[in-house]
Amino acid sequence: MYPFRYERPQDLAEAVRLLRVHAQARPLSGGMTLLPTLKHRLARPSHLVDLARLDGLHGIACQGGVLSVGAATPHAQVAASPVVRQAIPALAHLAGLIGDAQVRQRGTLGGSIANNDPAADYPSAVLGLGATVVTDRRRIAADDFFTGMFSTALEAGEIVTAVEFPLPLRAAYCKHRHPASGYALVGLFLAETSAGVRVALTGAAPCVLRWTEAEARLSSRPADPLAAIQQLQLAPEGLNDDLAATPAYRAHLAGVLLRRALGQLSASPTAIKD
Repeated sequence: MYPFRYERPQDLAEAVRLLRVHAQARPLSGGMTLLPTLKHRLARPSHLVDLARLDGLHGIACQGGVLSVGAATPHAQVAASPVVRQAIPALAHLAGLIGDAQVRQRGTLGGSIANNDPAADYPSAVLGLGATVVTDRRRIAADDFFTGMFSTALEAGEIVTAVEFPLPLRAAYCKHRHPASGYALVGLFLAETSAGVRVALTGAAPCVLRWTEAEARLSSRPADPLAAIQQLQLAPEGLNDDLAATPAYRAHLAGVLLRRALGQLSASPTAIKD
């Protein structure tokens, strides 16, 4: 690990100022992605600006058909929250599947999506639900936020403050876990909304993506959704190829998880609006 200066701002304005003044500074939230990167000397920030204790970045609220989760809210709080469990049960389920207990206590929603690890769980929920990422400067639609492997639309020094999830009619998340890390070999978030169905995949490709062909088949509201996707196959071209799984295996997993998610969806009640 290279040497750096640790900064603990008292409020969001001070954090923004520190990141603006120090060009090589990095924001630190739960540190579940950043700290291993530093340990392996893959990054060399001049300063770490700790966001974890800033009051304005915490909290969960549901109002006007939108669930808002503060960027520094740990995964464990999202998983256990009665508000999340009532509004979007699939999001609470997803949060409870992230890593292990230690990771869920420290890792945060904002840190997860800002780092945009190809196998992280939260990006699939943000994209699958068509959420809005709120920063200290602007609001970014999920479809515009994730731009590539470990990259997003965030500008230098821009801080994620919250994510706003529109409540779906129903939603489900299914994941095939790596046995050691708990990361998703493939994770699939399926959301039924008034505007149609959205299907987002994580772990399959270098960046979270929407499975548009599955969306098209399911958005027509077929009488038998499982029959509608029976012959559907995700193309393996461009999918991740590593020691854990081949592109063909990941493509196969996507189909398996889609069928499982549809099974969950058929068993779940319509979300209760606030």
